Amino acid sequence: MTSTVIYDGDLRTVATHLQSGSTIQTDAPTDNNGKGERFSPSDLVATALGSCMLTIMGMRAREMNVDLKGTKIEIQKSMKSDPRRIGGINLTFHFPKNLNTNDKQQTILEKAAHTCPVIYSINPDIDVKVEFKWEKDFAQR
Repeated sequence: MTSTVIYDGDLRTVATHLQSGSTIQTDAPTDNNGKGERFSPSDLVATALGSCMLTIMGMRAREMNVDLKGTKIEIQKSMKSDPRRIGGINLTFHFPKNLNTNDKQQTILEKAAHTCPVIYSINPDIDVKVEFKWEKDFAQR
């Protein structure tokens, strides 16, 4: 088994990763009867995509002796109705200005991001947009 999920009441769950014991709590979003005080399950789907893409990039970066520490992804998830579902996920990658990469390395890293297992698991009806900003004026936001 990978994990367990327990309903904690009041539209909240607690998921436990069995190997590590770490937990994630979820809450229904405010637009769907919840308090919006934690990630919603659909937030976790969008966030998992970003985390997966950045992890795969990190693997490739390590092979090239590039340190992606401090790289940030802004993730925006949009919903559709009838039935209620994720309609779109926009990911904007922001790389630290002191990241010493050339165009070839950046291309390799961008292509690697698009090979993460989660992106292959996202329903093709979900509009996924990815933007990579190799900024010189990056600031921790």
